[in-house]
Amino acid sequence: MRFKMTLTTAPGPANKLFGLEVLRFLTAFAILVFHYRHFAFVADEPVGLVNDRLPLYRLLHVFYDFGTYGVWIFWCISGFIFFWKYRDAISDRSVGGWKFFVLRFSRLYPLHIATLLFVALVQPLYFNLNGYFFVYQENDLTHFLPQLLMASNWGFQNALSFNGPIWSISVEVLVYFFFFIMLLATRSWLLNLLVIAACLTASGLVATCFAFFYIGGLAAMARRAVTSSVYRLAAESTGWLAVIVFPLWAWQFTNGHLESMDFLLLLTFTPILLFCLSREIVMPASLQKVVEAAGNMTYSSYLLHFPIQLMAVVVFAMFRAPIPLYDGTFFGLFIGTTLLASYFTYRYFEAPAQNLIRELLLRPRAARRERPAQSRSEATRSPSKIPLPNID
Repeated sequence: MRFKMTLTTAPGPANKLFGLEVLRFLTAFAILVFHYRHFAFVADEPVGLVNDRLPLYRLLHVFYDFGTYGVWIFWCISGFIFFWKYRDAISDRSVGGWKFFVLRFSRLYPLHIATLLFVALVQPLYFNLNGYFFVYQENDLTHFLPQLLMASNWGFQNALSFNGPIWSISVEVLVYFFFFIMLLATRSWLLNLLVIAACLTASGLVATCFAFFYIGGLAAMARRAVTSSVYRLAAESTGWLAVIVFPLWAWQFTNGHLESMDFLLLLTFTPILLFCLSREIVMPASLQKVVEAAGNMTYSSYLLHFPIQLMAVVVFAMFRAPIPLYDGTFFGLFIGTTLLASYFTYRYFEAPAQNLIRELLLRPRAARRERPAQSRSEATRSPSKIPLPNID
């Protein structure tokens, strides 16, 4: 009875979730490394790819071989963050449907539409040079229209299209609708269990997304429940013990073939890891800025890395030069360029666009008219002065 009551207690002191920021960055980095293999693609298949020869393979082989699982971890982190930030606000109606929509639209859509249009313009150049598209082949009007609505992977597609990595965000958008509507009806953790149980009997990417999102939400509820509890240290110690022991047990249980039970293993392990990493962490202000910047770059790096690859292969095709796939310098340039572009894109495009959209759509009209013209110009012309939003 005591545990049940603590699930509904008010949140404690602010926790900026620095541990989750670091995990988000590592997960995004894993996807960058995993998708490095795109440079070996002819049309939609890698040709002559030798994994052992890939740059820094011994050091990064986990990312090269299993980076695709980063999407599942992203979904779980999203579930944690959404239940952490919005569970109480939506259920008590302090965040309504319009505000929730604007918050998500302003966060996701500006970079999505920019990268979508870029890929739509550059893919034909690559096609003219090679006779096929780069990696994602379904680049027609039928697939472009759902992309405009971030509905590219709601079941209407033949395959991935345009800026392919957006597929995971498209699936997650469906979860956002369900998340908001169901919180208006109930905030009980039993709903999370029912959703997860239903997903265990289903199949497909949508079911996988729902499962990881809602079990991430359970981890957030558990963290809230122990924030001010006398059992907090015991719960955290048990969690860290599980983080260490569980992978060893899983390795033994599957005889080293973790992929045979990948869904259940990650569905169990990831929320425990999030619970442990979500404890409040105190760090120097300089390091805090680095961690926040790394977390902010994740969405940019996720949507920018394929356009950067596309631009690179077009240049190589124009000069009829082979792509130095196994060259460490080329690998470093790709990773470094993507991370640098992600940092500046977030700071000078994503954050200003996000603030501008929220200013236009959420700020009362009368207040907008009364705002001094100088302040408006500063918000649009000086993006470096715009305060960066928290993890979202």
